[in-house]
Amino acid sequence: MAQDAVVELLAELVAIDTTSHRSNLPLITFVEDYLSRHGVDAKRITDHSGHKANLYATIGPSDLPGLMLSGHTDTVPVTGQAWTLAPFALTEQDGRLYGRGTTDMKGFLAAVLAAVPAMVKADLAMPFHLAFSHDEEVGCLGVRTLIADLAHQPVRPAACLVGEPTSMRLATAHKGKLALRVHLHGKACHSGLASQGVNAIHAAAHLVTWLEAKAATKASEGPFDTRFAIPYTTLQVGTIQGGTALNIVPQDCQLDLEFRNVPADSTETLLGELMEVVSSLEARMQSVHPQASIRVEPLSDYPGLSMTDDDALVGFILDVLEDCRLEPIGYGTEGGLFQQELGIPTIVCGPGSMAQGHQPDEFVTREQLAHCEAFLARLIRAMQDPQVHARLATSG
Repeated sequence: MAQDAVVELLAELVAIDTTSHRSNLPLITFVEDYLSRHGVDAKRITDHSGHKANLYATIGPSDLPGLMLSGHTDTVPVTGQAWTLAPFALTEQDGRLYGRGTTDMKGFLAAVLAAVPAMVKADLAMPFHLAFSHDEEVGCLGVRTLIADLAHQPVRPAACLVGEPTSMRLATAHKGKLALRVHLHGKACHSGLASQGVNAIHAAAHLVTWLEAKAATKASEGPFDTRFAIPYTTLQVGTIQGGTALNIVPQDCQLDLEFRNVPADSTETLLGELMEVVSSLEARMQSVHPQASIRVEPLSDYPGLSMTDDDALVGFILDVLEDCRLEPIGYGTEGGLFQQELGIPTIVCGPGSMAQGHQPDEFVTREQLAHCEAFLARLIRAMQDPQVHARLATSG
């Protein structure tokens, strides 16, 4: 079972409410102080508001590329969820550790921090880099300033492990995501004169119909990627709002939609196709009312992650894991950004299951944390092997 040091650190992290709409600086300060007590300097990369920050630290030879252990510090809200336990106080019952973020993903952060003393004492042939980000839950937004900073550093990580919950199995791929908000502006009039107006909801229905047809095409024609439970790109409308009264032709309508693409599919191509439909539909609306318009607003996006199963990083991590089964995951991570923006080979592996993430009474088990502790201990030993340079140099 997990050692008390990990559980105590997890309790400290859970007690700090880092819901994405809040500042994460109290947690960053806690981690900075903890690392400082173990002789590790950390760099804070603050966002434009000054209320949030990423943290980056290196343990081991600073002039060499190493393995980055990456995790986000923010959590999803508890508002509207039926919690039976205090969400921001760690509660243990029957081997389960309850609290917001225990699985997603403060359990991994606590395990990494608990391993810091062993990392510091080890004669590492390659360093560990710790990268803790903000605002992952709202579209992988915060990590982008960390990536921009790393892009200008003379030494950047050779590889990355993102500790999102995978039940301590290795995940080598996940889908990308593009989320958009479409604002449709028509012309209001009395419903008895409907032909003189431009019905924004009817216009939105054309887009919904196109999205549904495109989703069906992707399901039948692909491209397909069998690493995913749903092996093709999906498209859907999540919310739609419009109209004021039944006897008024609606002037405005707004819908939120998303693409979740397999790595072989291009969101740029899908967006281009959507914009062609938007352009044609807008022209039809403007033929009735020249001031009608459609505006497409990006909400969030992140690329997919795709590592080949025979990659050197995959083999290296599988040699250290207890469970060598690959884990298909249906959620996104910051890993695709590290791979695409920095060219860093990246995999995903961490304690807990996303079946508990984002849920009321979220929990991680002591057993999962113990597996993570053991994995990190073996990883530290592997990073002391002089041959680790040669093994990771061929990754990617």
